Amino acid sequence: MPYTLADGGAATARRRDVVYRRVTRALAVALVPVAWLAAPHRCAGTARERAPLGSRAQTLGSRARTLGPARHRACQWALAARFPAEELAGLTGATRAAFEAARAEALWRHGELIGLTSGYRDPREQARLFAAAVARDGSVAAAWRRVLPPHASRHVAGTALDVRPTEGARWLERHGDRHGLYRTYDNEWWHFEYRPDGRPVRLPHPGVPEPCPPRRPDSRTCMSAASRR
Repeated sequence: MPYTLADGGAATARRRDVVYRRVTRALAVALVPVAWLAAPHRCAGTARERAPLGSRAQTLGSRARTLGPARHRACQWALAARFPAEELAGLTGATRAAFEAARAEALWRHGELIGLTSGYRDPREQARLFAAAVARDGSVAAAWRRVLPPHASRHVAGTALDVRPTEGARWLERHGDRHGLYRTYDNEWWHFEYRPDGRPVRLPHPGVPEPCPPRRPDSRTCMSAASRR
C-alpha cells in the first residue's frame, strides 16, 4: 500500500525528511560503540546466519557484514527509533535479513531511510483487503490489478515488502539486487519482493501472469498471477 505524508506542503515535507535522515544517521553513528560493547562477537544477526547453508540467500546475506556487525546493529536500532510502529515479524528469516541489510546499507552509506509499511500479512487481513478492493473496483478482475487474494499473496508468504518513503524506494530499486530485493510491478513503486534466484520480470500490475522461464515451458515451472504477490 502507498505511503503518504500528512504534511503542510511539499516543501515542508522535504525539509522534514532531510532532518529525519540526518538525525537517524547521526543516531546510528552514536550507537556504534554501544552495539559493540553490548555483544562484540555476535551483535548482528545476518542473512548469512539465517539462510540455508550453500544457498544464494546466504551469499547475498553476507553483504550485511560489509558494514561490520556493530554498524549493522546500530543502524537497526536507529531505524527502530525512527519507525517505532513497524512490524517485521512474520517475514521469512532470509527476507527479513535481506531487508535489514539493505536498509542498513542505505542509511549508513547514503543517508537514506527505508521504512516498512507492510510486510507479512495474516491470510484474514489479506482476504479483507481483497474483498475491499473488489467492492471498491467493482469486479474481481479489477481488484487483481491492485490486491491479490490470500492464496496468491507473497505478503502472506512472508516474502513481500511495502516500503516508504519514495526516496527510500528509489534507493532500493537501484541497489536492492545486491540483497535479492526487487521491485516487481510498474504500478506499485512501494512493493518489493525477496527473490534470491535473481531479478524477476517486472510486470505492469499484479494481475498479469509471470512468463515462463526460457526453455522450461511446462506449467509447473511458471508462476501464474495466483502464486505471486
